[in-house]
Amino acid sequence: MTLKTEPFVINLGPVHPSTHGVFRLRATLDGEVVMDIEPIIGYLHRGIEKIAEGRNYKQDIPLTDRLDYVASMSNNLPYVMAVEKLAEIAVPERAEYIRIIMAEMQRIASHLLAVGSLANDLGTFFTPFQYMFREREKIVDLFEMVCGQRLLYNYMRFGGVSHDIPDEFIPALCKLVSTMPGFIDEYDQLLAENEILLARLKGVGILPKELAINSSVSGPMLRASGVEWDIRKVDSYSVYDRFNFDIPTEVIGDCYDRYRVRIQEMRQSVRILEQAIEQLPPGEVLAKVSPRLKPPVGEAYAHIEAPKGELGFYLVSDNSEKPYRLHIRAPSLINLTALREMVIGWKLADAIVIFGSIDICLGEVDR
Repeated sequence: MTLKTEPFVINLGPVHPSTHGVFRLRATLDGEVVMDIEPIIGYLHRGIEKIAEGRNYKQDIPLTDRLDYVASMSNNLPYVMAVEKLAEIAVPERAEYIRIIMAEMQRIASHLLAVGSLANDLGTFFTPFQYMFREREKIVDLFEMVCGQRLLYNYMRFGGVSHDIPDEFIPALCKLVSTMPGFIDEYDQLLAENEILLARLKGVGILPKELAINSSVSGPMLRASGVEWDIRKVDSYSVYDRFNFDIPTEVIGDCYDRYRVRIQEMRQSVRILEQAIEQLPPGEVLAKVSPRLKPPVGEAYAHIEAPKGELGFYLVSDNSEKPYRLHIRAPSLINLTALREMVIGWKLADAIVIFGSIDICLGEVDR
Protein backbone atom coordinates (compact mmCIF):
# COMPACT_ATOMS: atom_id res chain seq x y z
CA MET A 1 0.00 0.00 0.00
CA THR A 2 1.31 3.43 -0.99
CA LEU A 3 1.19 5.98 1.81
CA LYS A 4 -0.19 9.36 0.86
CA THR A 5 2.22 12.02 2.08
CA GLU A 6 2.10 15.78 2.04
CA PRO A 7 5.10 18.14 1.97
CA PHE A 8 5.65 20.24 5.05
CA VAL A 9 8.06 23.02 5.97
CA ILE A 10 10.46 22.84 8.89
CA ASN A 11 12.83 25.54 10.13
CA LEU A 12 16.36 24.65 11.20
CA GLY A 13 17.65 27.57 13.19
CA PRO A 14 18.38 30.36 13.52
CA VAL A 15 19.95 28.81 16.62
CA HIS A 16 20.34 25.17 15.58
CA PRO A 17 23.50 23.65 17.11
CA SER A 18 24.67 22.17 13.80
CA THR A 19 24.63 25.36 11.76
CA HIS A 20 28.11 26.69 12.61
CA GLY A 21 26.74 30.11 13.47
CA VAL A 22 23.47 32.02 13.49
CA PHE A 23 21.87 30.62 10.34
CA ARG A 24 18.39 29.53 9.33
CA LEU A 25 17.58 26.79 6.86
CA ARG A 26 13.94 26.56 5.78
CA ALA A 27 13.43 23.03 4.44
CA THR A 28 10.48 21.58 2.55
CA LEU A 29 10.27 17.90 3.39
CA ASP A 30 8.41 14.85 2.14
CA GLY A 31 8.79 12.63 5.15
CA GLU A 32 12.52 12.81 5.80
CA VAL A 33 13.47 13.63 2.21
CA VAL A 34 14.44 17.22 1.39
CA MET A 35 12.39 18.52 -1.54
CA ASP A 36 13.65 22.09 -1.36
CA ILE A 37 15.61 24.36 0.94
CA GLU A 38 15.98 28.09 1.39
CA PRO A 39 19.10 29.30 3.22
CA ILE A 40 18.30 32.48 5.18
CA ILE A 41 21.17 34.68 6.32
CA GLY A 42 21.43 38.05 8.00
CA TYR A 43 20.93 37.26 11.68
CA LEU A 44 24.55 38.10 12.48
CA HIS A 45 24.87 41.10 10.19
CA ARG A 46 27.20 43.80 11.55
CA GLY A 47 27.79 46.01 8.51
CA ILE A 48 31.58 45.73 8.58
CA GLU A 49 31.99 47.01 5.01
CA LYS A 50 30.06 50.20 5.75
CA ILE A 51 31.65 50.68 9.19
CA ALA A 52 35.07 50.43 7.54
CA GLU A 53 34.28 53.42 5.34
CA GLY A 54 33.93 55.57 8.47
CA ARG A 55 37.30 54.67 9.98
CA ASN A 56 40.84 55.27 8.81
CA TYR A 57 42.75 52.51 7.07
CA LYS A 58 44.66 51.32 10.14
CA GLN A 59 41.55 51.27 12.33
CA ASP A 60 39.96 48.85 9.85
CA ILE A 61 42.51 46.09 10.44
CA PRO A 62 40.77 44.81 13.63
CA LEU A 63 37.47 44.65 11.73
CA THR A 64 38.91 41.99 9.45
CA ASP A 65 39.51 39.74 12.48
CA ARG A 66 35.76 39.61 13.02
CA LEU A 67 35.01 38.00 9.65
CA ASP A 68 36.04 34.36 9.79
CA TYR A 69 36.73 34.58 13.49
CA VAL A 70 38.22 31.06 13.63
CA ALA A 71 40.80 32.10 11.00
CA SER A 72 41.42 35.70 12.01
CA MET A 73 45.12 35.80 11.14
CA SER A 74 44.33 35.02 7.49
CA ASN A 75 41.70 37.76 7.37
CA ASN A 76 44.24 40.50 8.11
CA LEU A 77 46.44 39.58 5.15
CA PRO A 78 44.40 40.41 2.01
CA TYR A 79 43.23 43.70 3.50
CA VAL A 80 46.73 44.97 4.23
CA MET A 81 47.83 43.67 0.81
CA ALA A 82 45.11 45.72 -0.88
CA VAL A 83 46.18 48.87 1.00
CA GLU A 84 49.81 48.17 0.11
CA LYS A 85 48.81 47.99 -3.55
CA LEU A 86 46.98 51.31 -3.30
CA ALA A 87 49.79 53.10 -1.46
CA GLU A 88 52.68 51.25 -3.19
CA ILE A 89 54.14 50.08 0.12
CA ALA A 90 57.05 47.60 -0.02
CA VAL A 91 57.09 44.81 2.56
CA PRO A 92 60.40 43.67 4.11
CA GLU A 93 61.37 40.11 3.19
CA ARG A 94 61.35 38.84 6.77
CA ALA A 95 57.83 40.16 7.25
CA GLU A 96 56.66 38.26 4.14
CA TYR A 97 57.96 35.01 5.61
CA ILE A 98 56.36 35.70 8.98
CA ARG A 99 53.05 36.42 7.24
CA ILE A 100 53.19 33.07 5.46
CA ILE A 101 54.11 31.23 8.65
CA MET A 102 51.08 32.76 10.36
CA ALA A 103 48.78 32.05 7.40
CA GLU A 104 49.76 28.39 7.17
CA MET A 105 49.48 27.88 10.91
CA GLN A 106 46.01 29.41 10.65
CA ARG A 107 45.11 27.08 7.76
CA ILE A 108 45.95 24.05 9.88
CA ALA A 109 44.01 25.42 12.87
CA SER A 110 40.97 26.17 10.69
CA HIS A 111 40.98 22.74 9.03
CA LEU A 112 41.30 21.04 12.42
CA LEU A 113 38.13 22.81 13.52
CA ALA A 114 36.40 22.02 10.19
CA VAL A 115 37.11 18.29 10.33
CA GLY A 116 36.46 18.02 14.06
CA SER A 117 33.11 19.80 13.87
CA LEU A 118 32.10 17.75 10.81
CA ALA A 119 32.68 14.60 12.84
CA ASN A 120 30.61 16.20 15.59
CA ASP A 121 27.80 16.82 13.08
CA LEU A 122 27.87 13.09 12.33
CA GLY A 123 27.06 12.36 15.95
CA THR A 124 30.50 11.25 17.15
CA PHE A 125 30.13 13.58 20.11
CA PHE A 126 33.54 14.88 21.18
CA THR A 127 36.30 12.30 20.58
CA PRO A 128 37.62 13.46 17.15
CA PHE A 129 36.78 17.06 18.02
CA GLN A 130 38.85 16.93 21.20
CA TYR A 131 41.73 15.21 19.41
CA MET A 132 41.89 18.02 16.86
CA PHE A 133 41.35 20.78 19.38
CA ARG A 134 44.44 19.47 21.16
CA GLU A 135 46.69 20.54 18.25
CA ARG A 136 44.65 23.63 17.50
CA GLU A 137 45.35 24.83 21.04
CA LYS A 138 49.08 24.46 20.40
CA ILE A 139 48.77 26.74 17.38
CA VAL A 140 46.68 29.22 19.34
CA ASP A 141 49.39 29.18 22.04
CA LEU A 142 51.92 30.19 19.36
CA PHE A 143 49.67 33.02 18.17
CA GLU A 144 49.36 34.21 21.76
CA MET A 145 53.14 34.10 22.08
CA VAL A 146 53.45 36.39 19.05
CA CYS A 147 50.69 38.95 19.59
CA GLY A 148 49.09 38.28 22.97
CA GLN A 149 45.74 37.18 21.55
CA ARG A 150 44.07 33.80 21.13
CA LEU A 151 41.18 34.56 18.76
CA LEU A 152 41.27 38.05 17.20
CA TYR A 153 44.90 38.81 16.44
CA ASN A 154 45.21 42.22 14.76
CA TYR A 155 48.80 41.31 13.87
CA MET A 156 49.30 42.38 10.24
CA ARG A 157 50.23 45.96 9.40
CA PHE A 158 50.73 47.95 6.21
CA GLY A 159 54.30 47.18 5.27
CA GLY A 160 54.71 44.07 7.43
CA VAL A 161 53.60 42.90 10.86
CA SER A 162 53.14 44.76 14.13
CA HIS A 163 56.30 43.32 15.73
CA ASP A 164 58.85 40.55 15.28
CA ILE A 165 58.40 37.03 16.57
CA PRO A 166 59.96 36.36 20.02
CA ASP A 167 63.08 34.23 20.41
CA GLU A 168 61.17 31.26 21.80
CA PHE A 169 58.70 31.17 18.88
CA ILE A 170 60.76 29.29 16.27
CA PRO A 171 61.82 26.45 18.67
CA ALA A 172 58.17 26.01 19.70
CA LEU A 173 57.03 26.05 16.06
CA CYS A 174 59.71 23.52 15.10
CA LYS A 175 58.41 21.19 17.80
CA LEU A 176 54.86 21.52 16.46
CA VAL A 177 55.94 21.01 12.84
CA SER A 178 57.94 17.90 13.73
CA THR A 179 55.03 16.25 15.57
CA MET A 180 52.11 17.40 13.40
CA PRO A 181 52.47 14.74 10.64
CA GLY A 182 52.10 12.03 13.28
CA PHE A 183 48.97 13.65 14.65
CA ILE A 184 47.48 13.96 11.15
CA ASP A 185 48.19 10.22 10.69
CA GLU A 186 46.33 9.66 13.94
CA TYR A 187 43.27 11.55 12.68
CA ASP A 188 43.37 9.58 9.44
CA GLN A 189 43.60 6.29 11.30
CA LEU A 190 40.66 7.30 13.47
CA LEU A 191 38.39 8.57 10.69
CA ALA A 192 39.39 7.71 7.11
CA GLU A 193 38.15 4.11 7.13
CA ASN A 194 35.57 4.44 9.89
CA GLU A 195 32.49 2.62 8.62
CA ILE A 196 30.04 5.16 10.03
CA LEU A 197 31.96 8.07 8.52
CA LEU A 198 32.14 6.28 5.15
CA ALA A 199 28.41 5.51 5.20
CA ARG A 200 27.47 9.09 6.06
CA LEU A 201 29.95 10.91 3.77
CA LYS A 202 30.70 8.74 0.72
CA GLY A 203 28.56 9.70 -2.27
CA VAL A 204 26.60 12.25 -0.19
CA GLY A 205 26.18 15.88 -1.21
CA ILE A 206 28.04 15.60 -4.52
CA LEU A 207 29.09 18.92 -6.04
CA PRO A 208 29.92 18.30 -9.74
CA LYS A 209 32.91 20.12 -11.19
CA GLU A 210 30.80 22.21 -13.60
CA LEU A 211 28.42 23.35 -10.86
CA ALA A 212 31.34 24.16 -8.56
CA ILE A 213 32.91 26.37 -11.22
CA ASN A 214 29.62 28.04 -12.21
CA SER A 215 28.80 28.71 -8.55
CA SER A 216 32.21 30.39 -8.03
CA VAL A 217 32.98 28.20 -5.03
CA SER A 218 36.62 28.06 -4.01
CA GLY A 219 39.00 26.46 -1.56
CA PRO A 220 38.68 22.82 -0.43
CA MET A 221 35.14 22.65 -1.82
CA LEU A 222 36.35 23.44 -5.34
CA ARG A 223 39.40 21.19 -5.16
CA ALA A 224 37.31 18.28 -3.81
CA SER A 225 35.33 18.50 -7.06
CA GLY A 226 38.48 17.99 -9.11
CA VAL A 227 39.44 21.58 -9.93
CA GLU A 228 43.14 22.22 -9.32
CA TRP A 229 42.86 25.88 -8.37
CA ASP A 230 44.81 27.47 -5.54
CA ILE A 231 45.59 31.20 -5.51
CA ARG A 232 48.94 30.50 -3.87
CA LYS A 233 49.89 28.83 -7.18
CA VAL A 234 47.79 30.40 -9.93
CA ASP A 235 48.18 34.02 -8.75
CA SER A 236 51.10 33.69 -6.39
CA TYR A 237 51.40 36.41 -3.76
CA SER A 238 53.92 37.24 -1.05
CA VAL A 239 56.80 34.72 -1.37
CA TYR A 240 54.76 31.57 -1.98
CA ASP A 241 56.61 31.02 -5.25
CA ARG A 242 59.69 30.10 -3.19
CA PHE A 243 58.06 27.03 -1.65
CA ASN A 244 57.45 23.54 -2.96
CA PHE A 245 53.98 22.21 -2.19
CA ASP A 246 51.18 20.36 -3.95
CA ILE A 247 47.51 21.19 -4.52
CA PRO A 248 45.43 18.29 -3.15
CA THR A 249 42.40 17.46 -5.27
CA GLU A 250 39.78 14.72 -5.36
CA VAL A 251 37.38 13.59 -8.09
CA ILE A 252 33.82 12.99 -6.92
CA GLY A 253 33.16 16.14 -4.91
CA ASP A 254 31.17 14.48 -2.13
CA CYS A 255 31.38 15.14 1.62
CA TYR A 256 34.11 12.54 1.99
CA ASP A 257 36.28 14.21 -0.65
CA ARG A 258 35.94 17.54 1.10
CA TYR A 259 37.11 15.88 4.31
CA ARG A 260 40.05 14.25 2.47
CA VAL A 261 41.19 17.50 0.85
CA ARG A 262 41.35 19.27 4.21
CA ILE A 263 43.42 16.47 5.73
CA GLN A 264 45.84 16.58 2.78
CA GLU A 265 46.04 20.38 2.88
CA MET A 266 47.20 20.24 6.48
CA ARG A 267 50.09 18.04 5.36
CA GLN A 268 51.00 20.56 2.66
CA SER A 269 50.88 23.43 5.17
CA VAL A 270 53.37 21.54 7.32
CA ARG A 271 55.65 21.29 4.25
CA ILE A 272 55.42 25.04 3.70
CA LEU A 273 56.13 25.77 7.35
CA GLU A 274 59.24 23.57 7.30
CA GLN A 275 60.59 25.48 4.30
CA ALA A 276 59.63 28.89 5.72
CA ILE A 277 61.46 28.16 8.98
CA GLU A 278 64.56 27.10 7.07
CA GLN A 279 64.50 30.13 4.74
CA LEU A 280 63.45 32.78 7.31
CA PRO A 281 65.82 35.73 6.77
CA PRO A 282 66.90 38.35 9.30
CA GLY A 283 65.95 41.99 8.98
CA GLU A 284 63.16 44.45 9.63
CA VAL A 285 59.52 43.37 9.90
CA LEU A 286 57.76 46.69 9.31
CA ALA A 287 58.27 49.38 6.68
CA LYS A 288 57.95 53.04 7.62
CA VAL A 289 54.40 54.14 6.86
CA SER A 290 52.71 57.39 7.78
CA PRO A 291 50.28 56.97 10.69
CA ARG A 292 47.89 59.19 8.70
CA LEU A 293 48.02 57.12 5.54
CA LYS A 294 46.31 58.69 2.52
CA PRO A 295 46.64 56.39 -0.52
CA PRO A 296 46.40 58.12 -3.91
CA VAL A 297 43.11 58.08 -5.79
CA GLY A 298 42.57 54.65 -7.27
CA GLU A 299 41.29 51.15 -6.64
CA ALA A 300 42.90 47.84 -5.75
CA TYR A 301 41.90 44.22 -5.21
CA ALA A 302 43.99 41.71 -3.29
CA HIS A 303 43.08 38.11 -2.62
CA ILE A 304 44.57 35.11 -0.85
CA GLU A 305 43.92 31.41 -0.55
CA ALA A 306 42.28 31.52 2.88
CA PRO A 307 41.42 28.25 4.67
CA LYS A 308 37.86 28.32 3.31
CA GLY A 309 38.70 29.62 -0.19
CA GLU A 310 39.31 32.89 -1.99
CA LEU A 311 39.19 35.81 0.42
CA GLY A 312 39.50 39.14 -1.36
CA PHE A 313 39.31 42.83 -0.47
CA TYR A 314 38.35 45.49 -3.00
CA LEU A 315 39.26 49.05 -2.01
CA VAL A 316 38.55 52.44 -3.58
CA SER A 317 40.61 55.41 -2.42
CA ASP A 318 39.70 59.09 -2.76
CA ASN A 319 43.03 60.24 -1.26
CA SER A 320 41.56 60.63 2.22
CA GLU A 321 42.40 58.80 5.46
CA LYS A 322 39.38 56.53 5.06
CA PRO A 323 38.42 54.06 2.33
CA TYR A 324 35.85 55.53 -0.04
CA ARG A 325 34.55 52.00 -0.65
CA LEU A 326 35.43 48.61 0.80
CA HIS A 327 33.99 45.30 -0.35
CA ILE A 328 34.85 41.81 0.83
CA ARG A 329 34.76 38.68 -1.32
CA ALA A 330 34.01 36.19 1.45
CA PRO A 331 34.39 32.46 0.62
CA SER A 332 31.85 31.29 3.21
CA LEU A 333 29.09 33.31 1.53
CA ILE A 334 29.99 32.28 -2.03
CA ASN A 335 30.42 28.61 -1.08
CA LEU A 336 26.85 28.56 0.25
CA THR A 337 25.45 29.26 -3.24
CA ALA A 338 25.59 25.58 -4.22
CA LEU A 339 23.99 24.29 -1.02
CA ARG A 340 20.47 23.93 -2.44
CA GLU A 341 21.59 21.73 -5.35
CA MET A 342 23.75 19.64 -3.03
CA VAL A 343 20.96 18.93 -0.53
CA ILE A 344 17.79 18.33 -2.59
CA GLY A 345 16.88 14.63 -2.66
CA TRP A 346 18.82 13.74 0.47
CA LYS A 347 17.36 13.09 3.89
CA LEU A 348 17.24 15.71 6.61
CA ALA A 349 20.05 14.06 8.57
CA ASP A 350 22.20 14.17 5.43
CA ALA A 351 21.44 17.86 4.95
CA ILE A 352 23.14 18.66 8.27
CA VAL A 353 26.24 16.74 7.20
CA ILE A 354 26.34 18.35 3.73
CA PHE A 355 26.04 21.78 5.28
CA GLY A 356 28.80 20.97 7.77
CA SER A 357 31.11 19.75 4.99
CA ILE A 358 31.06 23.21 3.39
CA ASP A 359 32.75 24.64 6.51
CA ILE A 360 31.39 28.16 6.79
CA CYS A 361 31.76 30.85 9.42
CA LEU A 362 28.78 33.19 9.68
CA GLY A 363 31.04 36.10 10.59
CA GLU A 364 32.09 36.43 6.96
CA VAL A 365 28.66 35.45 5.56
CA ASP A 366 26.77 38.20 7.42
CA ARG A 367 29.58 40.71 7.32
